[in-house]
Amino acid sequence: MAVTAFHWTNFLIRLVVAFVLVFATYNPSGHSWVHWFIESTNKLDPMIILSAVILIIGWAIYLRATARSLGFFGSLLVVALFGSLIWAMIFYGWLSLDNPSILGHVALALLSLLLAVGISWSHIRRRITGQIDVDDVETDI
Repeated sequence: MAVTAFHWTNFLIRLVVAFVLVFATYNPSGHSWVHWFIESTNKLDPMIILSAVILIIGWAIYLRATARSLGFFGSLLVVALFGSLIWAMIFYGWLSLDNPSILGHVALALLSLLLAVGISWSHIRRRITGQIDVDDVETDI
């Protein structure tokens, strides 16, 4: 029987994995797969290719789950919410445009949060509303 309980720890695990995925792919600090690839003299290094495949698998899982659970409109709403949040942080002086690295980190953190919410949304929605999402239906023919 499948485990149906969903707790904050489940969300936090998904959030941490999303952070690792996003920040391992690219981050403003210069320590990411993108920087590694750009600075590499051998673009066909097996470790670069292997890590790229692993990252692509992670992105595919998170993006597919987010697209299926939130949909285009839901994802657009979350992006609008986060964009408004960044705008408010800049407007009220909590975030400065003078340091693009900090702005980049905030944007990547919010992208990680979007992916974590997206991959967890069916569980969150069930906890909030009591409704179950059913995307795939098995039929016996």
